[in-house]
Amino acid sequence: MAKLILILGDQLSLSLSALQVADKDTDIIVMAEVAEEGTYVRHHPKKIALILAAMRKFAEQLRAEGWTVAYTRLDDADNTGSIAEEILRRAAQSGADEVIATTPGEWRLIRHLQSLPLKVGLKPDTRFIATRADFNDWAEGRKQLRMEYFYRKMRRKTGVLMEGDNPAGGKWNYDQENRKAPPKDIKTPGPTQFTPDDETEEVLDLVERRFGDHFGDLRPFHFAVTRADALRAMAHFIRHGLPLFGDYQDAMMTGQKWLYHSVLSPYLNIGLLHPMELCVAAEEAWKAGDVPLNAAEGFIRQILGWREFVRGIYFLEGEDYPQRNVLGHDRALPPLYWGAETGMHCLSQAVSQTREEAYAHHIQRLMVTGNFALLAGIDPQAVHEWYLAVYADAFEWVEAPNTVGMSQFADGGIVGSKPYVSSGAYINRMSDYCKSCTYSVSRKVGEGACPFNLLYWHFLDRHRERFSANPRMGNMYRSWDRMDAEKRAQILEEADSFLARLEAGDTV
Repeated sequence: MAKLILILGDQLSLSLSALQVADKDTDIIVMAEVAEEGTYVRHHPKKIALILAAMRKFAEQLRAEGWTVAYTRLDDADNTGSIAEEILRRAAQSGADEVIATTPGEWRLIRHLQSLPLKVGLKPDTRFIATRADFNDWAEGRKQLRMEYFYRKMRRKTGVLMEGDNPAGGKWNYDQENRKAPPKDIKTPGPTQFTPDDETEEVLDLVERRFGDHFGDLRPFHFAVTRADALRAMAHFIRHGLPLFGDYQDAMMTGQKWLYHSVLSPYLNIGLLHPMELCVAAEEAWKAGDVPLNAAEGFIRQILGWREFVRGIYFLEGEDYPQRNVLGHDRALPPLYWGAETGMHCLSQAVSQTREEAYAHHIQRLMVTGNFALLAGIDPQAVHEWYLAVYADAFEWVEAPNTVGMSQFADGGIVGSKPYVSSGAYINRMSDYCKSCTYSVSRKVGEGACPFNLLYWHFLDRHRERFSANPRMGNMYRSWDRMDAEKRAQILEEADSFLARLEAGDTV
């Protein structure tokens, strides 16, 4: 009897484990564009369009290779609106009583599939370099799970950037060389941009009709929607972006959306690219003398280290992980995250870029929007849902540990050993944002004082019991304690006033 082979919108790979056990002569591929997947959080229109257009292209490829594909379009009259219901509809049509799927990267969908009144076979997702068992074995018995040590294990496992048993160049990590401030004169090619064909334009029109009220600009749309174009984007980055990626990967500049970043994560996370081919391409460019070691290592660490690590954390910690909130933060997400006016230029830049491109690089996410949310005590669940909604590369397995763990410290230190908080000084050092800001980064108190300066000390003061004994935060508390008592009181009072205005919905 025929089996149904489910392929989700972030599983667009011919090497997918579900496809590897399927029978092309008898089995039916099920793919479905459903409203539920676009609205369980209100995803950015660009993100929805990327996934739908790539799904349609992938379905064409499967048919060309001889597969039978039962494909449901979003506007089909008999579309049931959910993945689970579409599987049941296709099972009724075909008489199939079994569905095989590659395990989704989200507990929500895993539970939907497991609840079906059919035989369901979930296959491991082999598009990652580490299996879930690999990660669990590494994590077992460790008091702390730190990416750096997992990354070294992955380097040894794959042989990437290794010279025998030793790391290339004698060091595992060149992060200290990857923190240069933005250059005054910059000529960056940015990522490869693609012109939508007629089929993709049809998807854009559909998304505009159905999801036009979601946060984010749909057009211009320039993502790759096929593997061939994603490979072109990869080759362009390796040649033009990677050589200076290492130096300036933490830099931020007004009006410069891309700098030297690859913007390949959307393609990687929906299956158009494989992590090892990115790592190998970067390594080969270093071996050829085309890029410095700090650039190749920094890029590879994000994929071979961080990406694999956060996936392991997501599945190890279980279904409740995205709801964790050990700091007890409960302030509502302020309107500025949805584009409301703000005098904070750094936040305005990060949010406007997010609205326009469904993209911001990791420091904009961690040290601007994430840092502000943590300092301001915003509900981490609201922050999590915002990141999941607005970024084209955001899927829960990768987004939740980055947000709940790394950005908001809501997991209590599972991902990071300390909260990633900073005053305005860090943003000033790594960007030119402060030069155009309503507030003064040099002012610690009083009229025009940078809100990051006020909130930084406010955060440390209110969480003193938890963090004062943290060895990585001792200097912060010693600096706070050395301040004049009157000044400390003024900082806290002004921070409280700012937070009250934020909570009231005032422009800040």
